This record gives sequence, structure tokens and C-alpha cells, in this order.
Amino acid sequence: MRVYYEQDADLSLVVKKKIAIVGYGSQGHAHALNLRDSGVEEVVVALREGSPSRQKAEGEGLRVMTPEEAASWSDLMMILAPDELQPSIYKESIAPYLRPGSAIAFAHGLCVHFRLIEARDDIDVLMVAPKGPGHTVRSEYVRGGGVPCLLAVHQNPSGRALEMGLAYASAIGGARSGVIETTFKEECETDLFGEQTVLCGGLVKLIHYAFETLVEGGYSPEMAYFECLHEVKLIVDLIYEGGIANMYYSISNTAEYGSYVSGPAIIDASVKERMKKVLEEIQTGRFARDWMAENAVGQPSFKATRALHAAHPVEEVGAKLRGMMPWIAAGRLVNKDKN
Repeated sequence: MRVYYEQDADLSLVVKKKIAIVGYGSQGHAHALNLRDSGVEEVVVALREGSPSRQKAEGEGLRVMTPEEAASWSDLMMILAPDELQPSIYKESIAPYLRPGSAIAFAHGLCVHFRLIEARDDIDVLMVAPKGPGHTVRSEYVRGGGVPCLLAVHQNPSGRALEMGLAYASAIGGARSGVIETTFKEECETDLFGEQTVLCGGLVKLIHYAFETLVEGGYSPEMAYFECLHEVKLIVDLIYEGGIANMYYSISNTAEYGSYVSGPAIIDASVKERMKKVLEEIQTGRFARDWMAENAVGQPSFKATRALHAAHPVEEVGAKLRGMMPWIAAGRLVNKDKN
């Protein structure tokens, strides 16, 4: 594994470049603002006509163009629109306008790895993928730190794609903590797997089932919320800080013993076998095909499932309890009015 730091990056490779950020969501706002604050002289945000994000970007003093205008203007386009929208945006609004010798970049490898986007041979294709949500990318940069980034090159006709990607990663703060060289395949497949089995899919279902078990057992929803959701952060912060051993060091012996006894009873070896099945569906491209097919018909299943999750009782009781803890809102990373 090769890791780069600020001393390895040449910021002059991006400072004078015309850089367009496609999209102004979680990652988009962070990249645009961090680049600007690192001294990149010409940063624009590429948004379709009528985009509700336009006011947010302009409110930060950023220049906004359409994707077509930005593609013909820029030296480098970082495509940060949602994965499911990227192929059509690229095909209709970017590819026909890209100048020879320019570059496109991504923060996730899905569309390139699964050939949903295939660039011309005269275009550099690279990836700079922060290992954290965009709101963290911005907040860490502002406080003087940085979120580690993954760096990969798919096409390199210029011969400078890696150096350009490293400079870009440094400009958004990644080289302050480390930029790790990888491939589109490795980033894409491991990222999808982690999200589905642990970080989002696995964790959410554990919380739901544990909350429901306590409530069905006659315990109050408030107690169930605190024990099965609220305190997840306390444990994750300990793991984040120093690994699993650090967490065990910090909790009580009773809690540690209980985790050894009951953890394997809940998450047994059969879970690993099902995880292998999930990984196989990612590797073969089945997950990507299914997701794009879902989008092709208007996301009916996706939207219905989202609505079910939003209506889960843990959300209602959580909103009430978080209202009793104003420090949570005061320190929030996500502000829907601005990013």
C-alpha cells in the first residue's frame, strides 16, 4: 500500500487549473469550498438549470455553470452527482463538450468500474475518494485536519493523472492525513460491501431489530432508543479512536463479557456466508445492474423502502429525545439549508 502526504503533492498542478464540481450535495459542497480555500483560483459548480442547489452554491460565493458550459470550460471535472444520475449526465451534458486533454474525476468507482461511463481515449480518468461523508470532509478541513483519501487512475493519456489526482486530494485536505493509492475496482467493490453489510445496511437492521425486541418485551421506546441507537455513537467513537481493543478497554467487564457471550449468538458464522453472497453480487455487477434498473423505472421499490424506514417508531421517539439534547443539533454536521 502506497501512502502520500502533503510533501508529496504539488499544489501548483491544480491552483491554476479550471476545476468544475458537478453537483452540490454532501461531497460537492465540501470539494468546492475546500478547493477554493486552498487557493484554487477558478472553481465552478456545475448544476442543471433550475437546480435547487444553485442558491446554496451562490450563497457561498461560488460561480455556477450548466454542466455543458462547465465541460467545455474546465480542465478537470469532478463528477459528484449521485451514482444513478452520472451516466446520463455524462453522456448528454459532459462527453460531447469535453476538450481533448482534459480530465474527469470521481469520488466513487461504480460508474467507471462497471462501464456505465466510458471516456474517450484522450481524457484522463481518475478518482479521489475521501473516506468520509462530505460534511466531515468540510468540517475536518476547516478545523485544520483532513479526511484520508483514496487515489486511483483509470486512464492516463496525459501521463500526469496520478500527480493531478494527488494535488487535488491535497487541496481538499486529504494529504494532511494520507492519500492511499488503489484501483477503481478495489475502491468500488470494498465500498459497496462495507456500506451494505456493516456501515449502513447491517447496522440499521441491528438497531431496528434490537429496538423492536425491547419494545415488544414491554420496555419503553425511550429506553430502547437510548440502549440500541443513541449509545452506538459512544461505542463507535471508542473503536474509531483506537480500534476494538480500545473499546473493550473502556467499557465495563460486564459489558465485555456479555459481548463475548451474546455477540456470536446473534452474529454467527452463517452471517459470513451471506456476506460472501453479497460480495459476489457486487463483484459480478448484479448489484449495479439491479440498482440502475430500479432507477430506470423511477425508483418505486427504493422510495417505498425509504418511506418505511422513515416511519419506523425509532425515528419518532428519536426526534423527541434529540429535542431534549440541544448540543446534538448545535454540533451537527448536516445543515440541509446550506449543504
